[in-house]
Amino acid sequence: MTSNYQHLRKAEHGGRGAGEVFANQRPFLDFSVNLNPCAPVLDYHLPKERIIRYPDDDYSELKDVIARHHGRKPEEICVGNGSVEVIRTLCHTYIKPGTTAMIPAHTFSEYALSAKLAGADITHTMGAQADITFFCNPDNPSGILTPRTEIIEKLNRISKYGGIFCVDEAFIDLADPAQQVSDIVHPSLFVLRSLTKSFSMAGVRFGYGIGDASLIAAMEVMRPPWSVNAFAESMAIQAFQRYTELDDARTYISKERERICRRGRELGLTPTPASANFVMFKTGCNASSLTNKMRQLGVLIRDCSSFGLASNIRVAVMKREENDILLEALEKCLH
Repeated sequence: MTSNYQHLRKAEHGGRGAGEVFANQRPFLDFSVNLNPCAPVLDYHLPKERIIRYPDDDYSELKDVIARHHGRKPEEICVGNGSVEVIRTLCHTYIKPGTTAMIPAHTFSEYALSAKLAGADITHTMGAQADITFFCNPDNPSGILTPRTEIIEKLNRISKYGGIFCVDEAFIDLADPAQQVSDIVHPSLFVLRSLTKSFSMAGVRFGYGIGDASLIAAMEVMRPPWSVNAFAESMAIQAFQRYTELDDARTYISKERERICRRGRELGLTPTPASANFVMFKTGCNASSLTNKMRQLGVLIRDCSSFGLASNIRVAVMKREENDILLEALEKCLH
């Protein structure tokens, strides 16, 4: 039997720490995944009655909480098992064979994979009149934040020819929430969000989308039932009650990011002007080789070769003492 997708490969991701620990039976510091080092502490306990019964597949309470947070309506909210499932659902709902998807050349690989799985033709030409345009803000892997005014300009341009503009704001809460566009009601705008990074709960798997009610209704038909489990639903509702606690985290991340960049420059690396909880460095050498050397020292960093950037690495901002270990390991590997 042959598959329609045999010519495709799974997208590459960071966050391989659990697999490394299992395979090598030794701890690793994982700077390849971008989580909040100062995340609010949530209650991980769940009553037994929540475990033994199915979740509400309409997710009425959860959507109401999300809608209030963003100043939107519950019918403008969709949910999923991580933001990747929301991307897949969006693509399989909206895209048909022959649809054109504009995706920047060096960005999160799930956009292109999800679009291809749905039958889209991919273009990397910025400003192309595509049926659907993906844009990550702040960008992954560079961490560069595009101002809200520029996002709105892009939206207005895309809407003139009837396209959908998907803005991924997975990291914006740890950068500058004032630049988000999730409050804008527009038929051409779809905003992708995640709690994974801001609340450091990658294992929970929860993401959501905000968009036009008619598109959301169609996505809810496409979404598999009970895609958000009871534990993830409970954690998400808690997280929205603790959002103000992210203020201190942003301040801490900004200071540590600048310290990492400053030391990186001293080591001969060139950092991006990042605003997120991570930064990309141009190394001037083979990123895969450097990544392997760091791995031998028990430090995992993101090789940006999968983004088409063969001499770049991406590192997360973690606790100060952990960042010190990262910088010491980089010094050993670069000199």
